[in-house]
Amino acid sequence: MRREFLNDFEELILTLVAALRENAYGAAITIEIEQWLGRKVTLSAVHVILYRLEDKGYIKSTVGGATKERGGRRKRIYSITNAGLAVLRSMKETRTEIWKLVPLLKIVNS
Repeated sequence: MRREFLNDFEELILTLVAALRENAYGAAITIEIEQWLGRKVTLSAVHVILYRLEDKGYIKSTVGGATKERGGRRKRIYSITNAGLAVLRSMKETRTEIWKLVPLLKIVNS
């Protein structure tokens, strides 16, 4: 069985889709990345990853209602699929196992 891995940006966005639930849309994800990581990202970069994750079957999208705040445009809301949850769990377990290999480090006064 082939094991699927995501790059760090894909994993981050997939995790945020899972965390944001009904508020998981491009602009909200961009804001969360900037707030949590202090990392500037463009909305288009986030959309590229969202489309890729959707093509892989890890997320699905629906179109929300139009709002005045968006000039009558509708939001594309993303949600994680069972396959997306499975790949996130697998990656977390792998990271945890690898971290167990790191020896306990002590801070030495210099």
